[in-house]
Parts: sequence; structure tokens; C-alpha cells
Amino acid sequence: MISPKIQDAINAQINAEFWSAYLYLAMAMHFESEGLHGIANWFRIQFKEEQAHAEIFINYLLSRGGRVALAPIAEVPDSWESPLAAYEATLVHEQKVTSLINGIYALAEAEHDYATRGKLDWFVSEQVEEEETAQGLIDRLKLIGENGMALYMLDQELAARVYNVPAPLANA
Repeated sequence: MISPKIQDAINAQINAEFWSAYLYLAMAMHFESEGLHGIANWFRIQFKEEQAHAEIFINYLLSRGGRVALAPIAEVPDSWESPLAAYEATLVHEQKVTSLINGIYALAEAEHDYATRGKLDWFVSEQVEEEETAQGLIDRLKLIGENGMALYMLDQELAARVYNVPAPLANA
């Protein structure tokens, strides 16, 4: 059985993951409307990944005898000045998610909930990857500047990104 504190924290994280998914879907729709289909594809994949993260937390909470409490998702922005602005917002958001995951991890340690701490190890590593990827795209977009051909090439590259089911769901 999972403690009420951990259950509440995981339910809050489920909501945060769905909010993240909604944010990335909004980014995808924005860039679709701007004709940047590759960047839109990148954000659509992020949308799917965030939904999967919520599902991982849901499955975990249920496996521990917890109760999932879905809450309303707060409004997200729906436009960005540029791809660079969107990826900068992505990095800030992923840093916030990292702090949320770290908070649950610290709570799990305080509660001596080693199972939850173990489950969170995957998310800790995932957040390192998320922040690194966002920073890499920011760095590339800064190099691109106003070069339309370079932006076109990056957009084409991002169009090739495909969704991979996260390991914790692969056997679910």
C-alpha cells in the first residue's frame, strides 16, 4: 500500500504530465499552422511521450493499491514568437518537471518508500535526456539565426523523428 502523501504527489505529477502533453500539443499545432511540419512533428512526439509518462505513473499508482484522481488541466499558451522561443519555453518547462520529480523522490526517501524511489529512477534519467535535448535544439537554433535554409534543414530533420514506447510501458 502506498502512503497518502506519495499518492497525492503522484496524482499531482500525473496532472503535470498531462499538462505537459497539452502544452506540447499546442506547440505542435502552432508550428503546423506556421508550415514548420518537422518542428510540429517533434512536439507531437513530445505530446505522446508526456501522455505515456502519465500512464506510467497511473499504472504504478494502481499497482501499489493507490487511487488515481484525475484533475482538470490548466490552460496552456498557444503561440510562440519563433521555434527558438518554443524550445526555450520547453527547456524551462522540463527543468520544472525535473524539480517536481526530484520532489517526489525526496518525499519517497523521507517516507522510506524504496519502491517509489526505484520507479522514479527511470524518470530522473528521462529528465536529464529531456533537458539535454531541449538545450541542444536551442543551441542549434541560435546558430541558425535568421538562416532560412538552415531552419528548413532542421525542420526536415525533425520531421523524421518517430515515437518510441517508453521502456516502462513496453511490457505493460
